[in-house]
Amino acid sequence: MPMSSNQASPSSATQTTKTSSSWPLNILFFTILVPVAAAILLYQLDSFDPAPYPLHELSHRVTSAPRRNAQMLKGSEFLGVGELKGPEDVAYDSKSGVIYTGCADGWIKRVKLNESAADSVVENWVNTGGRPFGLAHEHCGKLLVADGEKGLLRIDENGAVELLTDESEGVKFKLTDCVDVAKDGMIYFTDASYKHSADDTLWDYLEGRPHGRLLSYNPSTKETKVLVRDLYFANGVAISPDQNSLIFCETFMVRCRRYYLQGEKKGSIENFIDDLPGSPDNIRYDGEGHYWIALAMGTSSITKLIFRYPFVRKVLAIVEKYKLSSPYKEKNSGVIAVNLDGEPTAHYSDPALSLITSGIKIGNYLYCGSFLYPYIIRLDIEVHPAHITSYMLQ
Repeated sequence: MPMSSNQASPSSATQTTKTSSSWPLNILFFTILVPVAAAILLYQLDSFDPAPYPLHELSHRVTSAPRRNAQMLKGSEFLGVGELKGPEDVAYDSKSGVIYTGCADGWIKRVKLNESAADSVVENWVNTGGRPFGLAHEHCGKLLVADGEKGLLRIDENGAVELLTDESEGVKFKLTDCVDVAKDGMIYFTDASYKHSADDTLWDYLEGRPHGRLLSYNPSTKETKVLVRDLYFANGVAISPDQNSLIFCETFMVRCRRYYLQGEKKGSIENFIDDLPGSPDNIRYDGEGHYWIALAMGTSSITKLIFRYPFVRKVLAIVEKYKLSSPYKEKNSGVIAVNLDGEPTAHYSDPALSLITSGIKIGNYLYCGSFLYPYIIRLDIEVHPAHITSYMLQ
């Protein structure tokens, strides 16, 4: 019986089946294999070469405070809302009851404190023309400013700005970050990186090489001296109350170290606290036996992975270079209180917080500055204290 015109021959049916079955393979090839091959080629051709961090220098015991407030935004108040653009550091003048803070628009602003956060008055004081970060008051009343773009500055009561230093050993500061002053007038400060500016901090981290320095400046001789070099993003600095040493933060290594200024150990360095639960930024002494260390971002399995493996950092560098995705930002930022022996006593944080860069206890309040938010955060730690954590009760 002859086939009708609408019946397919066996050979054509087989051909159709083969064509149909090839579609999943084509889809697999173009949607998975080609992008993977392109990514591997891009990885191999990219010249960015990150270095391993010195993991052997860390204790690998994550520091935990016996008391914790993990939801510090509950009960927090905001000072200077909309008037403070990225108030990175907070320096308190107890004589006037005023907080000084450096903002992203170059202004150093003065915030007059009041019982009510809404009644706090913000004043534009001096614009450095750069990016003011760390602040410290000299005993004569002048304000020292670690300006990320200008260098180490001094501002007098009339608002006159003086450049003290912007280089050492023939190397310009790229990111003057934090500053403190000893009772004898000697100034100690950090250059977070001599290679990368504040806008390129991510690249400093991804590269994994030590570009930071701890320095001193003698106002009498005008000498700038490098005390410690090869630091992984040198950040906050605070003179000890006995003036025998200072504590400085090494952000990328999630630790703070002690540098001895006097005595038998003069010039030597030792770990003060390491494996912090976040990346340390500014550090301040409260006059009551505690340092307050701002943790710009909390640690997590993701941040540990990035820190540990250079190839992961190279992948992130490629993603950032070609804008293939938004950069990863860890949250759970906050402040940790540490006693004079480097033992943590309390930890304040919140899963919604990012880039808290400074913290200081004034009276019953904890005041926090930030690189990100347009206000200063204030928390009454008597009303909203850190409580004993569960592991301490076991």
